[in-house]
Amino acid sequence: MLKGISPMLSPELLKVLCEMGHSDTIVIADGNFPAETMGKNAIVLRMDGHGVPEILKAILTVFPLDQYIEKPVSLMERVPGDNADISIWKKYEEIIEKEEPRGTSVIQTLERFAFYEESKKAYAVIATSETSQYANVILQKGCVL
Repeated sequence: MLKGISPMLSPELLKVLCEMGHSDTIVIADGNFPAETMGKNAIVLRMDGHGVPEILKAILTVFPLDQYIEKPVSLMERVPGDNADISIWKKYEEIIEKEEPRGTSVIQTLERFAFYEESKKAYAVIATSETSQYANVILQKGCVL
């Protein structure tokens, strides 16, 4: 255990976050996301038993978002005609508002297949047990100033 570091951030996850460089991305994926398929060229970390909001909150306490682009946070858009509940996005907004000086202006949405294509480029993918649909998040790393 470390002082001031969330116990949610395992040694393996901290190592991955430290290894990532400026503009590298990490996906925090819900339980339905094809983490192993999308993460074929990435490090895939399992965080079973945890949801996306708690992991997002822990990561953003140590992870700088890319300050050189407008939208370093990407969410998967709901497919047109799908009425899945996306209220989890409100939790993401609250977390980002607290941890990011630019607030929720850093969030964008990507069409489902565009999100998958971006996921394939990720440095790492975190597979969670999140049951909410469209709960996937991509974070782009910035620099510590």
